[in-house]
Amino acid sequence: MSLRLCLAFLLVCGCASSPSTHRATPAEPRTESWRSPLHQDHPLAGRIWDVKQGRYVEEPALLAELSQARFVLLGEQHDNPDHHRLQAELVRALTASGRSPVLAFEMLDVEQQSAVDEARARSPGNPDAIAQAVAWEQSGWPDWSLYRPIFAVGTERGLRIVGANLPQAQVKELVTRGLDALAPETRARLGLETPLPEDVARAMRAEMHESHCGHLPESMLEPMVLAQRARDAQMADRLRTTASEDGAILITGAGHARTDRGVPAQLVRLAPGLPVRSLAFFEVSPEAREPRDYVPSDSPGGLPYDHVWFTPAVEREDPCAVFRKQKPSGPNAPEKSPGK
Repeated sequence: MSLRLCLAFLLVCGCASSPSTHRATPAEPRTESWRSPLHQDHPLAGRIWDVKQGRYVEEPALLAELSQARFVLLGEQHDNPDHHRLQAELVRALTASGRSPVLAFEMLDVEQQSAVDEARARSPGNPDAIAQAVAWEQSGWPDWSLYRPIFAVGTERGLRIVGANLPQAQVKELVTRGLDALAPETRARLGLETPLPEDVARAMRAEMHESHCGHLPESMLEPMVLAQRARDAQMADRLRTTASEDGAILITGAGHARTDRGVPAQLVRLAPGLPVRSLAFFEVSPEAREPRDYVPSDSPGGLPYDHVWFTPAVEREDPCAVFRKQKPSGPNAPEKSPGK
């Protein structure tokens, strides 16, 4: 079942009572054919959790909430086809009434913008022209077929498609040279000269350690945290400066969509007062049966998102296996989570 696009749904009141202290009563999950094969019968699969309200919600309430935001972040696991399908449906639903937000991607960097714009000018309705222009198949991102539905909605709706990320070469320079890799005005714009609060810095170092299966050298933790901070700040700044009158939607990994220290936190710094909403798609796990079971260990305040949409999982090789053969130690080292 696809997202219902009726305008009335966008007017649904998102009101709810205070979060319940007892076990939440699930709303009805989506009834559909999942593309991800694992745990399709999990009790959370297809359900949407409103973090602030502490309850399950239906799609119309989610759409009503997202439609009120200037900045909407849709955080994914990069290799899960259901996440991309649902992202495409949400972009379609949020633009059904004629709204025209910018559609930004972590997967495209700012130096690719001219290639994207030229491809749109040559073939405005052809999403494949964008893939060809940016050499997607050589980019290292998952197969174009996974992301094509999102780009197709963007071209169909005539949305501006924006590269939001730092160029990979600049990320490498940050890791190897530190802040000296960036011009002073860039460092100031991205807020990188302001030290992180120690609890945040500690949590980010732990995240880098865990996502690299414990094989990242201690000396690389701080440089990798700096690169992560820079990417989050760059994407936030890009949303702020390119947003249309109808705002912007960012397609990104779930790690970047965290409200406590990811792109949303940077948007609060750069554009205080403007509403931001973050939705993360989470793969279900057999041993985790309640939303609270998915709270990261470094997030004492609970799930660091506004909403979480649970889906089945995909089969993938042990992400730590590569570290048993080699010890990569730079910005190209594979991460354990495909959603960073």
